[in-house]
Amino acid sequence: MADTVLHEVTDGLATITLNRPDAMNALDNETKAALRDSLRQAADDPAVRAVLLIGSGRAFCVGQDLKEHIGLLAADREAGTGTTMSTVREHYNPIVTAIAGMPKPVVAGVNGVAAGAGAGFAFAADYRVVADSAAFNTSFAGVALTADSGVSWTLPRLIGAGRAADLLLFPRSVSAQEALELGIANKVVPAADLAAEAEAVARRLAQGPTAAYAAIKESLAYAAGHSLTEALAKEEELQSRAGASEDHRIAVDAFVKKERPRFLGR
Repeated sequence: MADTVLHEVTDGLATITLNRPDAMNALDNETKAALRDSLRQAADDPAVRAVLLIGSGRAFCVGQDLKEHIGLLAADREAGTGTTMSTVREHYNPIVTAIAGMPKPVVAGVNGVAAGAGAGFAFAADYRVVADSAAFNTSFAGVALTADSGVSWTLPRLIGAGRAADLLLFPRSVSAQEALELGIANKVVPAADLAAEAEAVARRLAQGPTAAYAAIKESLAYAAGHSLTEALAKEEELQSRAGASEDHRIAVDAFVKKERPRFLGR
């Protein structure tokens, strides 16, 4: 992986760190490709049971690196091409698909501002631990762009269509406290405690019933676009699979013995 994205696996937890602190973890093409590949690696690694996505320095991620973007747009104009926005297909879509579709829980540790695609990556995670000094901003309309990085799908499901439209049409800084009230943040903690708290949440998930978590993610995504009858059928299918897992047998045995289960992730 490129130095702009760090990837470490310990005790079932993959910690993926956006590592361009001097640029507030802005997303140049190198960083986007490295993040995409790192997430795919975590998804495919049987040793990984949960993922923590976090930023280095004072920002989580401010979105597209506009300095690089301006140069690419100029090159497009000179060449008479329009390849710059192919980054949505090549980078943003695969990144969000990897986060949301990974059969493992993903925690976003939002240590600072999350804007544009950076906010989109946080929204795509399964759980967001947010520093009290952090903030969210959709920012797209401010640079005459529409939503990408899955925001048109994730944000309405977090806060409702009306509020999502408000934040997209009139981009502004949403404080950590407001994010908690809206339902964007799951947990707000003092900035000094963010790294430890986010890791604690992610490690708890890494020690949990991984296959059950994967089924929960799948059922929530499926239900978002299907009828109640279809969702019930999907729940039946997934529950049959979960009920046959080794972790379910471990949990039932531990319950009978009044012990704490030690899940194996299968």
